[in-house]
Amino acid sequence: MKKNLYIDVVYLLFLGAVTSLSLPPFNLLIINFLSFSLLFIFLLKKKNNSHKVFFFYGWLFGFGYFLTNIYWISISLMFDENFKFLIPFALILIPSFLALFYGIICYLFVFFKPNKTLSSIFLFSLIFAVVEFIRGSILSGFPWNLIAYSFSNHLQILSITSLIGTYSLNLFCITLFLSPALFILRNDKKDLIFCLVLPLTFLLFYFFGYSNKQDFFNSEVEKLDYKIRLVSTDISLDRFYSGEGPLSTIEDIINISSPNKKEKTIFIWPEGILPGISQDQIKSYDYLFNESFNKNHLIILGINNKSKVNNQVEYFNSLSVYDHNLNLLNYYNKINLVPFGEFLPMEDLLKKVGLRSLTNNYQSYSKGQKREIIDLNQNNFSLKFLPLICYEIIYSGKLYENDEFDIIVNISEDGWFGQSIGPEQHFVHSVFRAIESGKYVIRSANNGIAAIVNPLGIVEEKINFKEVGYVDFTKMRKIQPTIFSKYGNKIFGFIILLYIFLIFSFNRIKNE
Repeated sequence: MKKNLYIDVVYLLFLGAVTSLSLPPFNLLIINFLSFSLLFIFLLKKKNNSHKVFFFYGWLFGFGYFLTNIYWISISLMFDENFKFLIPFALILIPSFLALFYGIICYLFVFFKPNKTLSSIFLFSLIFAVVEFIRGSILSGFPWNLIAYSFSNHLQILSITSLIGTYSLNLFCITLFLSPALFILRNDKKDLIFCLVLPLTFLLFYFFGYSNKQDFFNSEVEKLDYKIRLVSTDISLDRFYSGEGPLSTIEDIINISSPNKKEKTIFIWPEGILPGISQDQIKSYDYLFNESFNKNHLIILGINNKSKVNNQVEYFNSLSVYDHNLNLLNYYNKINLVPFGEFLPMEDLLKKVGLRSLTNNYQSYSKGQKREIIDLNQNNFSLKFLPLICYEIIYSGKLYENDEFDIIVNISEDGWFGQSIGPEQHFVHSVFRAIESGKYVIRSANNGIAAIVNPLGIVEEKINFKEVGYVDFTKMRKIQPTIFSKYGNKIFGFIILLYIFLIFSFNRIKNE
């Protein structure tokens, strides 16, 4: 009996681990057809076991999955001596926590007493997708590495997210990946027909994407009368802990940016790029900018924002817009903060044992009030953009209520990922958000990937990981606001109801 249990443990951990290979940067999509079908068949064959055991089964699969695709979280703890002792705990505890959601999925699946029928395929897919939505929503939410991201190399299929969104695609993906199990466990011809219908659904998604592509490239090209220059840097995170001032960093970034006083340009620099100074202190370095910039230039960059609230000093992670004289024109304070990275949960308690947030030396960042569209309508510039800082780009359907903006600007610091697969995974979210919103995503990153992503998800210009330089955004094609940008995850709710209807329908047909 114990031997069988050990075999089950290794088997489920292995299935979860190999499923990670379907995600960026590996993108071995075909693995999911094997791993999900084998998991599903395993659960059905064990369905007479205790329900509690099924929670353990799901947890094992989830632990193998998350351990192998978000191991890089522990790398961020290497930059501060105070956190290094937590590396083994982070490596195990974070995947263990996220795996709880997969445990819940398998528990609920067997709780509803599935049979070897088509309805059980839809039931498992529905539970999986709904719990994944919850994972991306509760607490601060962490919708990282949804199964749908395994389609990141198939842009014409991803085009359907402009209509239904990523969570809905995630639901359809899980159903598709279970089609081999349906073929193996089929009860009658009806099941066999659906083995063909599921791939045909994705073929329809492909044709939808093909039509969108034709419409997009037939639309009129609008040439901007200025450039938007995205700067990619490779500046070590050690500068935050060495006490080094911003002088050398500013000089390096100006040199990389190559400003030309005759060219109207908006420069976009990465998140938190200047160490040791806040939004109101950068003015003291204007002499560095005066030599290279003039009225033809605006600068967007990530910098800390310090302000007094109720007689207490609060710090914010800010995207700030300056003119060439470093006068502050507008700014956005980040709303979605990273636990332990940007704020310390139970800070009063944990500070007593020497812990603090990773990204600064003083205290946790405070959460911004609201994400507003930034309207640049000055110095002969006209641009409305949605500001997103770092991993705010990962949230599907929660980024804006008003879609009256031109582009999405995302600034990021990806140095916390180290030399891992993290930067690739992070960047892929930009592709999904571009398609969902029908907007260009303009991304500037330090130690990451800088790029221009068009509304089809096509990367028009790119600076690869660990490379330094810039790319210019000078023209764009405008498309109508997407269905998903108008209705968001309400569409996911509608598809949930569709699945519930199908489950009851298939059960009724079987009973008759």
